[in-house]
Amino acid sequence: MDKIIIDRLILRKIVKSDLQDVYDYSKNPIVGLSAGWKPHESIEETEKIMNEVFLDKDYIWGIELVENSKIIGSIGLLEDPKRQNSRARMIGYAIGVDYWGKGIMTQAAKAVVDYGFANMDLNLISAYCYPSNHRSQNVLKKIGFEYEGTLRQAEKIFNGEVLDHMCFILQK
Repeated sequence: MDKIIIDRLILRKIVKSDLQDVYDYSKNPIVGLSAGWKPHESIEETEKIMNEVFLDKDYIWGIELVENSKIIGSIGLLEDPKRQNSRARMIGYAIGVDYWGKGIMTQAAKAVVDYGFANMDLNLISAYCYPSNHRSQNVLKKIGFEYEGTLRQAEKIFNGEVLDHMCFILQK
Protein backbone atom coordinates (compact mmCIF):
# COMPACT_ATOMS: atom_id res chain seq x y z
CA MET A 1 0.00 0.00 0.00
CA ASP A 2 1.31 3.37 -0.95
CA LYS A 3 2.15 6.28 1.28
CA ILE A 4 0.33 9.43 0.16
CA ILE A 5 2.10 12.74 0.70
CA ILE A 6 0.02 15.92 0.41
CA ASP A 7 1.09 19.37 1.52
CA ARG A 8 1.05 19.27 5.34
CA LEU A 9 0.03 15.61 5.66
CA ILE A 10 1.42 12.13 5.16
CA LEU A 11 -1.10 9.32 4.88
CA ARG A 12 0.67 6.12 5.87
CA LYS A 13 0.16 2.72 7.44
CA ILE A 14 -0.61 2.81 11.13
CA VAL A 15 2.04 0.95 13.13
CA LYS A 16 2.30 -0.22 16.75
CA SER A 17 4.40 2.79 17.75
CA ASP A 18 1.40 5.04 16.90
CA LEU A 19 -0.49 3.65 19.90
CA GLN A 20 -0.33 6.78 22.08
CA ASP A 21 -1.34 9.08 19.21
CA VAL A 22 -4.32 6.89 18.26
CA TYR A 23 -5.40 6.71 21.91
CA ASP A 24 -5.10 10.49 22.26
CA TYR A 25 -7.74 11.16 19.59
CA SER A 26 -9.85 8.04 20.24
CA LYS A 27 -10.47 8.73 23.93
CA ASN A 28 -12.34 11.96 23.22
CA PRO A 29 -16.09 11.30 23.57
CA ILE A 30 -16.99 13.68 20.74
CA VAL A 31 -14.80 11.88 18.17
CA GLY A 32 -16.20 8.42 18.86
CA LEU A 33 -19.80 9.49 19.16
CA SER A 34 -19.78 11.27 15.80
CA ALA A 35 -18.55 8.03 14.19
CA GLY A 36 -20.71 5.65 16.25
CA TRP A 37 -18.02 4.01 18.32
CA LYS A 38 -17.39 4.05 22.03
CA PRO A 39 -14.66 6.44 23.15
CA HIS A 40 -11.62 4.45 24.20
CA GLU A 41 -11.36 4.08 27.97
CA SER A 42 -7.77 2.85 28.14
CA ILE A 43 -4.63 2.56 26.07
CA GLU A 44 -5.09 -1.22 26.23
CA GLU A 45 -8.46 -0.86 24.55
CA THR A 46 -6.86 1.23 21.80
CA GLU A 47 -4.17 -1.39 21.34
CA LYS A 48 -6.80 -4.12 20.92
CA ILE A 49 -8.76 -2.05 18.39
CA MET A 50 -5.59 -1.12 16.50
CA ASN A 51 -4.79 -4.84 16.15
CA GLU A 52 -8.30 -5.61 14.89
CA VAL A 53 -8.93 -2.60 12.65
CA PHE A 54 -5.71 -0.84 11.60
CA LEU A 55 -2.55 -2.92 11.74
CA ASP A 56 -1.56 -4.81 8.60
CA LYS A 57 -4.73 -3.73 6.79
CA ASP A 58 -4.73 -2.57 3.20
CA TYR A 59 -6.12 0.84 2.24
CA ILE A 60 -6.22 2.19 5.80
CA TRP A 61 -3.96 5.12 6.57
CA GLY A 62 -2.98 7.12 9.59
CA ILE A 63 -3.14 10.87 9.07
CA GLU A 64 0.24 12.24 10.10
CA LEU A 65 1.06 15.92 10.44
CA VAL A 66 4.32 16.71 8.64
CA GLU A 67 5.21 19.38 11.20
CA ASN A 68 5.43 16.99 14.16
CA SER A 69 5.05 13.40 12.82
CA LYS A 70 1.97 12.92 15.04
CA ILE A 71 -0.93 10.68 13.96
CA ILE A 72 -4.03 12.84 14.39
CA GLY A 73 -6.61 10.62 12.72
CA SER A 74 -7.27 7.73 10.38
CA ILE A 75 -8.87 7.26 7.01
CA GLY A 76 -9.55 4.26 4.83
CA LEU A 77 -11.27 2.71 1.86
CA LEU A 78 -13.14 -0.26 3.28
CA GLU A 79 -15.39 -2.91 1.83
CA ASP A 80 -18.88 -1.44 1.72
CA PRO A 81 -21.23 -3.76 3.64
CA LYS A 82 -24.19 -2.32 1.74
CA ARG A 83 -22.81 -3.04 -1.76
CA GLN A 84 -21.73 -6.36 -3.20
CA ASN A 85 -19.43 -4.88 -5.81
CA SER A 86 -15.66 -5.38 -5.89
CA ARG A 87 -15.21 -2.01 -7.63
CA ALA A 88 -17.00 -0.08 -4.90
CA ARG A 89 -15.51 0.88 -1.56
CA MET A 90 -16.65 2.93 1.41
CA ILE A 91 -14.59 5.79 2.81
CA GLY A 92 -14.42 6.11 6.57
CA TYR A 93 -12.47 8.54 8.72
CA ALA A 94 -11.93 10.03 12.16
CA ILE A 95 -9.76 12.90 13.34
CA GLY A 96 -8.92 14.45 16.69
CA VAL A 97 -11.11 17.35 17.82
CA ASP A 98 -8.15 19.74 17.93
CA TYR A 99 -7.90 19.39 14.14
CA TRP A 100 -11.55 19.93 13.24
CA GLY A 101 -12.38 22.86 10.99
CA LYS A 102 -8.86 23.21 9.56
CA GLY A 103 -9.43 21.55 6.19
CA ILE A 104 -7.26 18.56 7.10
CA MET A 105 -9.92 15.90 6.66
CA THR A 106 -11.12 17.44 3.40
CA GLN A 107 -7.54 17.34 2.09
CA ALA A 108 -6.99 13.75 3.28
CA ALA A 109 -10.34 12.50 1.95
CA LYS A 110 -9.73 14.08 -1.47
CA ALA A 111 -6.34 12.38 -1.70
CA VAL A 112 -7.78 8.99 -0.67
CA VAL A 113 -10.64 9.27 -3.17
CA ASP A 114 -8.17 10.15 -5.93
CA TYR A 115 -6.03 7.17 -4.88
CA GLY A 116 -9.04 4.83 -4.97
CA PHE A 117 -10.05 5.82 -8.48
CA ALA A 118 -6.50 5.94 -9.90
CA ASN A 119 -4.81 3.04 -8.10
CA MET A 120 -7.59 0.65 -7.07
CA ASP A 121 -9.66 0.93 -10.26
CA LEU A 122 -12.81 1.76 -8.28
CA ASN A 123 -15.98 2.91 -10.02
CA LEU A 124 -17.77 4.16 -6.92
CA ILE A 125 -16.90 5.31 -3.42
CA SER A 126 -19.63 5.50 -0.83
CA ALA A 127 -19.82 7.22 2.52
CA TYR A 128 -22.29 7.01 5.38
CA CYS A 129 -22.79 9.38 8.27
CA TYR A 130 -25.40 10.21 10.84
CA PRO A 131 -27.80 13.10 10.18
CA SER A 132 -26.31 14.94 13.18
CA ASN A 133 -22.76 14.76 11.82
CA HIS A 134 -22.75 17.98 9.82
CA ARG A 135 -18.95 18.21 9.75
CA SER A 136 -18.63 14.89 7.94
CA GLN A 137 -21.40 15.85 5.51
CA ASN A 138 -19.52 19.06 4.73
CA VAL A 139 -16.28 17.16 4.01
CA LEU A 140 -18.12 14.84 1.62
CA LYS A 141 -19.88 17.67 -0.21
CA LYS A 142 -16.62 19.67 -0.57
CA ILE A 143 -14.96 16.79 -2.42
CA GLY A 144 -17.89 16.12 -4.72
CA PHE A 145 -19.97 13.40 -3.07
CA GLU A 146 -23.68 13.38 -3.90
CA TYR A 147 -26.40 12.69 -1.38
CA GLU A 148 -28.00 9.38 -2.34
CA GLY A 149 -30.69 9.05 0.34
CA THR A 150 -31.23 8.13 3.96
CA LEU A 151 -31.31 4.56 5.19
CA ARG A 152 -33.63 4.65 8.20
CA GLN A 153 -32.73 2.87 11.44
CA ALA A 154 -29.52 1.59 9.85
CA GLU A 155 -27.24 1.06 12.83
CA LYS A 156 -27.37 0.33 16.52
CA ILE A 157 -24.39 2.07 18.07
CA PHE A 158 -22.45 1.23 21.24
CA ASN A 159 -24.89 2.98 23.58
CA GLY A 160 -27.96 1.17 22.21
CA GLU A 161 -29.24 4.11 20.17
CA VAL A 162 -30.46 3.27 16.65
CA LEU A 163 -29.46 5.86 14.05
CA ASP A 164 -30.16 6.59 10.41
CA HIS A 165 -27.40 6.61 7.80
CA MET A 166 -27.20 9.43 5.33
CA CYS A 167 -25.82 7.82 2.17
CA PHE A 168 -23.43 9.58 -0.19
CA ILE A 169 -21.66 8.42 -3.35
CA LEU A 170 -18.94 9.60 -5.68
CA GLN A 171 -18.62 7.90 -9.05
CA LYS A 172 -15.57 7.80 -11.28
